[in-house]
Amino acid sequence: MSIVTVQLGQCGNQIGFEVFDALFRDSHCSQGLCSKRENEAYQASCKERFFREEENGVPVARAVLVDMEPKVINQTLSKAGQSGRWKYGQHSCFCQKQGSGNNWAYGYSVHGPKHEESIMNLIQKEVEKCDSLSGFFIIMSMAGGTGSGLGAFITQKLQDQYSSSLKMNQIIWPYGTGEVIVQNYNSILTLSHLYRSSDALLIHENDAVHKICAKRMNIKQISFRDLNQVLAHQLGSVFQPTYSEDVSFHYRRDPLGDLMEHLVPHPEFKMLGVRNIPQMSENSLAYSTFTWPGLLKHLRQMLISGAKMEEEGFKDPALYTSWLEPVHAFSMWKTQRAFDKYEKSAALVSNSQLLVKPLDMIVGKAWNMFASKAYIHQYTKFGMEEEDFLDSFTLLEQVVASYGSLGP
Repeated sequence: MSIVTVQLGQCGNQIGFEVFDALFRDSHCSQGLCSKRENEAYQASCKERFFREEENGVPVARAVLVDMEPKVINQTLSKAGQSGRWKYGQHSCFCQKQGSGNNWAYGYSVHGPKHEESIMNLIQKEVEKCDSLSGFFIIMSMAGGTGSGLGAFITQKLQDQYSSSLKMNQIIWPYGTGEVIVQNYNSILTLSHLYRSSDALLIHENDAVHKICAKRMNIKQISFRDLNQVLAHQLGSVFQPTYSEDVSFHYRRDPLGDLMEHLVPHPEFKMLGVRNIPQMSENSLAYSTFTWPGLLKHLRQMLISGAKMEEEGFKDPALYTSWLEPVHAFSMWKTQRAFDKYEKSAALVSNSQLLVKPLDMIVGKAWNMFASKAYIHQYTKFGMEEEDFLDSFTLLEQVVASYGSLGP
């Protein structure tokens, strides 16, 4: 089954390119420990999910690119085309010449309604090219204007038009120190609207990704591309073809459906986090060896520090809520196929309390600004009302309380 990716704003388009490039490179690199037959099955599964019929012999990404300024989209199209490995469709892009000025309301209330028909038509054309649709993967930030405001609007329209198809939003959590002065407003508005229309929120914190680049990758001068490549590696490791039984060649057909089934058992709990190991520089990798027990031990320690480690540690009931048995709460999918440059690697996607603290902090900061009426006029002049902010605060405070009720 195929996934249609929607890349929104500067952040979404830059990350989207790196994700497709990582997936394509992986499916065409050395086959690692698996047989030729399994390698061919792996490549076919990856291509079905993310790429469609070839144009002049070059696979085309199943993607729609949206931004209100043309610069990043033009750069993204050019980089994909110059790679010679894969490309974006000729008519899969939408851009204008005026951005959203880091204003969520402008992206949601102005650009959204104005360009809804054009953008949704592009998405429909991409959907029609899928033999079987697994759902939508929407890549966006939550601090700016276009990615967050327009992203929330488009996700809502996807829910209206494709209510039976799954929607997963991959959203970038802003740096705690701040990127734009109104990022906390933009963030709470984005999260509250996505909570109503998306099936799952796969969240990456910029601070955490930056730390990986500095500490694990040993990068001295960290660029946005470095951050995006780490993100792409993590996302690729989540979406690479895998199987759940000890039967090779039968890769899971519905990647989004399988993730939702196991990770989003209740509509109040939609926030997913990703951990992936190893991630290190090429120089360090050359002198490193990895074993499955070691990797899994490290993953579990990342999930919950200080806990007693056992070989079957992920089946420990203490890791999970009381209303889910470990056998239902934890699922393992695998493949003999190496991923990226790592012969052995492991990724953990979890629905946990990890994001409750940063969410509570963002809500608190936004509330302090709102209480003093700071910058509210920038949103109300584009049709928003103070009641809209209050609705967002109420919903997200309920999310915090729901996660808090799961236990310590």
